[in-house]
Amino acid sequence: MTNTIPFMKKALASSILLWMRTDQPCQQGMEHWKGPHSKIIAASPGLDEYRQLHLDAANAGLWPATHGVETAIPADRKVDGVAEVTFASALAPLQGRAQTKLAFQDEVNVFRRTLMYAGPPNSTRWYERTGDTGSRALISVRRRGGVGTRAFRRHLTDALVPALAKTAKLTELRTQVFMPWNERLWNTPDVAHDNPVDQRFHASLVLGFADAAARAAFFDGDEISTMSDELSMFASAIHAYNVSEALTYVREGRVLPHYAQN
Repeated sequence: MTNTIPFMKKALASSILLWMRTDQPCQQGMEHWKGPHSKIIAASPGLDEYRQLHLDAANAGLWPATHGVETAIPADRKVDGVAEVTFASALAPLQGRAQTKLAFQDEVNVFRRTLMYAGPPNSTRWYERTGDTGSRALISVRRRGGVGTRAFRRHLTDALVPALAKTAKLTELRTQVFMPWNERLWNTPDVAHDNPVDQRFHASLVLGFADAAARAAFFDGDEISTMSDELSMFASAIHAYNVSEALTYVREGRVLPHYAQN
């Protein structure tokens, strides 16, 4: 199946998976991330967009059980939130080194573990969709052993995306395929970055729906089983999270006076 859905390529993007400190209330950490920490990141020059995805604390895995695929999210690796950082150009991160240093210093105040995944330049795709988004799901995908990056990426873009667009009434669709994870890209002090090879991810998708009922109908529907069976040939784990909040702080290169919600 060939993908013909219009999309926009982004020059450079990264997703930072975040786990809150456990020696303080989780909500306290979420508020610090939403407030003081967000101001540090948003002030970085060269950003196209900065968005926070706050994940439901009760996430056990929205993706249906699939033979040979890990769809239940392990409790000890369940992510609390994801920072989506999109840059205006491939060289833009060099402009924000001073703010990155401040972010490194502040991370220990809120996070116990952080893992950055970055995609190659111009590999992130934002697909053209319409309608207001009232509910989202974040899907992290682990490539099956023995499957090459090119075949994995081709299935996501040329088979899974068209199937999603045809089946689900999506109001948002974004995809990222990651480069091999490298701790040196985001090695903040006094924060854990443990990421065993068999726990690493290789792609993510954000699906937007009109409301929670539309999201539930998709994950409970029959069509997803066919998609999942086909994806199982390329993926060994599919972790699907309910997004409780999506907060945008920078949009089209402009810092918003107050974050935009959903």
